[in-house]
Amino acid sequence: MTDSPSQSLFRNKHHNQWLILIAAFKLGQALLFIAMGVGAFRLLHKDVDDVLEKLAYHLRFNQEAGLVKFILTKAALVDDRMLKRFVGAFFMYAGLDLIEGIGLYLEKVWAEYLTLAITASFLPWEVYEVIRKLTLLRVGLLMVNALVFAYLFDLVITRKRKKRE
Repeated sequence: MTDSPSQSLFRNKHHNQWLILIAAFKLGQALLFIAMGVGAFRLLHKDVDDVLEKLAYHLRFNQEAGLVKFILTKAALVDDRMLKRFVGAFFMYAGLDLIEGIGLYLEKVWAEYLTLAITASFLPWEVYEVIRKLTLLRVGLLMVNALVFAYLFDLVITRKRKKRE
């Protein structure tokens, strides 16, 4: 029994596992930004600090704790105009992450360059944030993005060298 041309093409295709992993990370980020955008959109025309205060109560957070109190205080400053900006920014980042993730999954060279450029643009800010306040989350994010950058940079350089040969 012989395979059809599409089956043999699919079976022989070797995907770059690291690009698939980076694509999954980008697609996960996109889902997170979409959820944040939808959440911010649902807060339009509502009293944000009241909504968050009720949420903190239902989740049994101590409303006098430092971070919770800080968030509730800042939430009082959020108006519909600011929420619309948040919604736009969240969906813009989600769109970029979707483009990167799908392009990397399909192993498109332009996606590698796009991801390389975007990742490089955030690295100085992430280093600053780690220096400003050292936390495990910040160090972890910096490490993941530094590894993504290093891998993609090496991939692009290696491809250029092979092209010259």
